[in-house]
Amino acid sequence: MKLVQIKFAPWDKSYTFETSDSTLAVGDYVVLETELGEDLGRVFKVKETNDLDPEAPPLKMVKRRANKNDLERLPSAEEKASALGVCQELVDFYQLDLKLIDVAFSLSGNRLNFAFTANGRVDFRDLVKNLTTRLNKNIRLTQIGARDEARFLGDCGVCGQVLCCRGFIKDFFSVTSEMAEAQQVVHRGSDRISGMCGRLMCCLSFEYEGYQELNGKLPPIGTRVNVDGQRGVVIGHHPLKQEVDVKFSANREGERDSIVRVDLNRHQKKAAIKDKSEPSDFKEPKKREKKDAIFKKRRSFKKKN
Repeated sequence: MKLVQIKFAPWDKSYTFETSDSTLAVGDYVVLETELGEDLGRVFKVKETNDLDPEAPPLKMVKRRANKNDLERLPSAEEKASALGVCQELVDFYQLDLKLIDVAFSLSGNRLNFAFTANGRVDFRDLVKNLTTRLNKNIRLTQIGARDEARFLGDCGVCGQVLCCRGFIKDFFSVTSEMAEAQQVVHRGSDRISGMCGRLMCCLSFEYEGYQELNGKLPPIGTRVNVDGQRGVVIGHHPLKQEVDVKFSANREGERDSIVRVDLNRHQKKAAIKDKSEPSDFKEPKKREKKDAIFKKRRSFKKKN
């Protein structure tokens, strides 16, 4: 069974449909029958599966692949700009605290879905009534998140590359402060670890598992350890170098406590250096032997002449 995930707008959530067209691929436009009538969507994901829940309601079928006539019915940039202009005018009139992002047209053109962002809940009932009258269409407003806005508008991250959500991230996932703490970047401040959307950067999750594994090899902070015969307390971690900061109490009055960075693999590294420094039988390369033989022949030839 072939399933496809469809989006009716780039910022909209995805819907799963079943299809009998084995040639459908990501990016293809298809025509679908929805509760509100025929609509045009775009394939977001394709997958083969036989593990559907038998108790779940049956999935709707993709009606057909979109043809040339369907694609010609897509709204032009001027039509979208005109609709957004009317909506923005009414938003200003009602003094609503929201930011318009985009508008999506249905296949028939009789329904409009405006996407917006806002810090909280917005009462836009009067706005919808007035828009319906002005545009003579069915109106819907959808509030989207800051990350959806960043994905739709696009931008470059602090790394200089295209935003991950715009490039290759298909489904958003949770990015927590624990990920930043594990990578020891919390001290940089929220501005430096936040993306263009104002949320924690998605890339904090990319290396989180690796940092968890490295941190798991280090003794927890507060652990009392023995370092070459001296007792101290672990007060800091350096996971990438596999080192810890150890605090040693002063032995005499008037002396200060000392903090030393300790490499957990120092003994293995010393042994490896020692093995490399041991003398070994040296053999000249064969190329050098050939050169010496050639020079000897030249010398003997000169002597004879």
